[in-house]
Amino acid sequence: MIDRGCKSKLKGPTPFCRAQRIQNIDVSVNVQISEIAAAKKASGEDVIALSAGEPDFPTPDFVIAAAHDAARAGKTTYPPTAGTPELRSAVAAEASVAPENIVISTGAKQVIANAILATVNPGDEVIMPTPCWTSYADIVALAGGVPVMINCPMADGFKLKPAALDAAITPKTRWIILNSPCNPSGAVYAAEEFAALAGVLRRHAQVWVLSDEIYDHLSYVPFSSFVDAAPDLLDRTLVVNGVSKAWAMTGWRLGWGVGPEGLIKAMTVVQGQLTSGASSISQAAALGALRGDRTLLADRRQEFRRRRDFVVARLNEMPGVFCASPQGAFYVFPNIEKAFTRAEVYNDTEFCKWLLREVGVAIVPGVAFGMPGHARISFAYSERSLDDALSRIAHALQQ
Repeated sequence: MIDRGCKSKLKGPTPFCRAQRIQNIDVSVNVQISEIAAAKKASGEDVIALSAGEPDFPTPDFVIAAAHDAARAGKTTYPPTAGTPELRSAVAAEASVAPENIVISTGAKQVIANAILATVNPGDEVIMPTPCWTSYADIVALAGGVPVMINCPMADGFKLKPAALDAAITPKTRWIILNSPCNPSGAVYAAEEFAALAGVLRRHAQVWVLSDEIYDHLSYVPFSSFVDAAPDLLDRTLVVNGVSKAWAMTGWRLGWGVGPEGLIKAMTVVQGQLTSGASSISQAAALGALRGDRTLLADRRQEFRRRRDFVVARLNEMPGVFCASPQGAFYVFPNIEKAFTRAEVYNDTEFCKWLLREVGVAIVPGVAFGMPGHARISFAYSERSLDDALSRIAHALQQ
């Protein structure tokens, strides 16, 4: 009899084999906090969660109609692994490339994971300016790579400087991940700032650029794509985007990558073994979004701008809190270091736990994004919820 691996005698908790590659990886902190807040709310507690990056607007009616029509038309079978020809063509037209340069995936996160898994070998380094989205480092670690975090403080607008990038590049550097508008800081790189970074990258041909532009329609200043600022680096740039944020389609799980054909093919190979093609109905919905009236995007961006100004003003009135005004996305990332002592706690994680415990408000500690001393607060909520939550935080700090 051969008996290997994990065994269970069914007399208690089943033993679990945790692979080495995920020993230090867990569900992201912002997801954990959102789920804890949701559970507390479901149990009857008075909780306001400002922790999720999810618009409170509904998915547009014309998008839902496109999905409904596709389902009724029988488009419910397996789609091509790289995406339906119609959606790939629509995304290609948006990006002024060929459909062969497009892969459609189950959310922008899978696009990033496919790219890293397809290209990063154990020991390869991936540069990411911090603060940055929590999943970047974990995806790189899952592939056996080494996340290289470059601190970009509030004094620098939370943006990477060319000299810092140049100093971080080594022969092992494989990628740099740029995110504009940025989660969690809301920083937006101007074309000339991207051009300055491109000047460094031209001297390091082994370094590819992953430009995460999922919040491009939520920029309150003129938006520039990395490829617009550095078109000569198009052959080693992957642009990541999707419909989740601007069109309020987070649950549809639909994103795409735009890049060189060889990279797209490699990413499609990875995707073929993980999920195969993205949902056929979600692809039809995304096609409806791209073909639909975009007036609502400007209207929603204006509403987010109004909420941003409201939240920033309220936070800057609070003792121990300093908040810069973000240029994009729907997050603020205030410095809360001086608020620690008022709450008699010693770091941002304890402070966020204290807020949830004392006044029932859920926000995400900055350490989750690689920058302790800050916290991320989403303003993708109604003004009533924002007003209530901010009043509770102010009350807690004034006690």
